[in-house]
Amino acid sequence: MSEVAIRPEDLKDTLLSLLGDRAVSVDVALGEVTATIRPESYLGAMQDLRDAPGCRFEQMIDLCGVDYSEYRDGEWQGSRFGVVVHLLSVSLNQRVRVRVFCPDDDLPGVDSVTALWNGANWYEREAFDLYGIVFEGHADLRRILTDYGFIGHPFRKDFPLSGHVEMRYDAQQCRVIYEPVTIEPREITPRIIREDQYGGLH
Repeated sequence: MSEVAIRPEDLKDTLLSLLGDRAVSVDVALGEVTATIRPESYLGAMQDLRDAPGCRFEQMIDLCGVDYSEYRDGEWQGSRFGVVVHLLSVSLNQRVRVRVFCPDDDLPGVDSVTALWNGANWYEREAFDLYGIVFEGHADLRRILTDYGFIGHPFRKDFPLSGHVEMRYDAQQCRVIYEPVTIEPREITPRIIREDQYGGLH
């Protein structure tokens, strides 16, 4: 393993050279490198990030979906859904964040990277379950956290806080039943304590 981490600026140059016009942008902020990839080039670019000599990102640390619809208080003008992946090169001691936007807001989807990193399997299933992002080429894309009969995708910004249905066990029918939500929506205001000596704190 390399003991000296690659400078973020040097990694940026490597990525710009490797990805070319497949990258929308490659930025450095707070010492971290973020590459935004065009969706049609995503799978090929990810394979190059794994295999290219100057990259060798052999480990996928994390993959998640993002709903940008209320990003920056609604000022966001780009695609609504994106996928963010964090990659690690153990051999070169470097990291990169990769971001790709789904071209269709109504049916968001990008290629699956499970063929490149087996560990992407459950992460992609989670992003599908919570955001409704479809990963083309995933061998077993189904919900992983919510119930089989769950309606909608709970991490989308427009999903109601109380959900759509509630479930309970019905003793008379001896089974779990689903019913429309009966919880009244309410806004919870946190309690603000202004006492100087509250709780013995000074």
